[in-house]
Amino acid sequence: MGKFPVRIACAQINCTVGDLKGNAEKILEYIEKAKGKGVDIVAFPELAITGYPPDDLLLKTSFINDNLKTIRELAKKIGDIIVIAGFVDRTQGKIFNAAAIIHRGKIKAIYHKKLLPNYGVFDEKRYFSQGDENPVYRAETEQGRFIFGVSICEDIWHDTGPIKIQAKQKASLIFNINASPYHMEKIKEREKIVKDMAKENNVYIVYTNLVGGQDELVFDGQSFIVEPGGKIVSRADAFKEQLLIHDIEVPLRKIRNNIIFRLNERKKEKISCYLSQHLSLEQEIYEALVLGLRDYVSKNGFQKTVIGISGGIDSALVTTIAVDALGKNRVIGVFMPSRFTSQDSISDAKNLAQNLGIKLLEIPIEEIFSSYLKTLQPHFENTKPDITEENIQARIRGNLLMALSNKFGYLVLTTGNKSEISTGYATLYGDMAGGFAVIKDVPKTIVYKLARYRNSLKPVIPEHIITREPTAELRANQKDTDSLPPYEILDEILKMYVEQDKSIDYITKKGFDRDTTARVVRMVDRSEYKRRQAPPGIKITPRSFGKDRRMPITNKYCG
Repeated sequence: MGKFPVRIACAQINCTVGDLKGNAEKILEYIEKAKGKGVDIVAFPELAITGYPPDDLLLKTSFINDNLKTIRELAKKIGDIIVIAGFVDRTQGKIFNAAAIIHRGKIKAIYHKKLLPNYGVFDEKRYFSQGDENPVYRAETEQGRFIFGVSICEDIWHDTGPIKIQAKQKASLIFNINASPYHMEKIKEREKIVKDMAKENNVYIVYTNLVGGQDELVFDGQSFIVEPGGKIVSRADAFKEQLLIHDIEVPLRKIRNNIIFRLNERKKEKISCYLSQHLSLEQEIYEALVLGLRDYVSKNGFQKTVIGISGGIDSALVTTIAVDALGKNRVIGVFMPSRFTSQDSISDAKNLAQNLGIKLLEIPIEEIFSSYLKTLQPHFENTKPDITEENIQARIRGNLLMALSNKFGYLVLTTGNKSEISTGYATLYGDMAGGFAVIKDVPKTIVYKLARYRNSLKPVIPEHIITREPTAELRANQKDTDSLPPYEILDEILKMYVEQDKSIDYITKKGFDRDTTARVVRMVDRSEYKRRQAPPGIKITPRSFGKDRRMPITNKYCG
């Protein structure tokens, strides 16, 4: 029957949860951009009106009402272009994760998400009712008629979603709108699923994804368009807002009635295909951390951040990420030496600050530490120095950082990595004290890779920081390996136990020492109470602490 061209677009935008007006204004801005480029259909992310995830805001009747008012007001401003935008619909007292299909000032149709994810960071069954229809929509231009379908995120991951049924109803084009959070290399998993679905059902699939940071989640964008043969023909950039435009040719369809979308022919200048390349693993993690931090700071209204710089690798990486995310004038470093601080740490901390161009405050803690010891001496009589005295130093530093935060409104960025947070090798109310934990989900071995990656762009982290043996410097000649297995071993055990839920027996069969494995497992389990009191941090692994992993604090099971 022949084919004819249709110009489509993915509006990969950064929404903010609860900012209904701001989100609607951004949607309208991108609609105008799309119209200016002659786009026929433009798709926005899942729950673009409310931001994702809105969590218990969905329990507020006023929030649902305001979201409905916002989408209706937005619809009135839309002319001769088809717009697909995510919002919360309400029908007969139930709410749905929905997509509005808008045209010529009206919401012409509404699709309700069928498959509601309830695993990992997702909790949609707590709020939404499940859709039960598989609609298709009929449209025409001056050149011909075609059929398209709409689905939302999880709907495309399973055969039980609407795609197969929509394809059988002769839909040649499926728009799938998403708020799919990032974890490393997830884009490859997404693309395989969508390519297989497009090939199996002989349809174009337009995959639009959210971009931006929302609390511990980062949305990476990387929207893409797949042709019926399963080939990706266009892909947006990672971690950036973008209007991805592409011309496709859809099959002509014989349609006698129920045409509700009529598009006028508009002038369309020729466009070139945009196909971004995948980032390296280190680059994608680094950019996720930069975006996650930038959005957390800006969306919550902080002007400046403050970081305790020790001369170690973790604080060096966090400080560098902060400067890249916010600029050097919004990052304050604080160096707090003690009697155990080495000359190497002093020079490394100062060199880092100089390389990054940030202000570095120096606040020695020796006098405060001595005062603590003097005050506690009558009560600690006849005891030997141990971890107690070490933790006092960490808590003094945490207290000083929080004092600066209170006085000047700085956001304290903590510097603990996933290896430390997992095993409890971090001090509650000390180095865990703060407002945001940038590398909370970054294993120590990846911390080193990220430092190397960032220095490959421009050397800023002193080489000695990267090559020196890691130490907390809370006692004389202290090394991390005094308390932990080597990080190369520790991180592999943690990956299996924390991220994959593997047992001690399983890990041991993979070649790891049983006593070492059992010790690591005990440390992880016993530290759950600490993690409950830790600040939020950016998710970059398939399973992070928090929403992803919800373990009881009181727990006698070990295995």
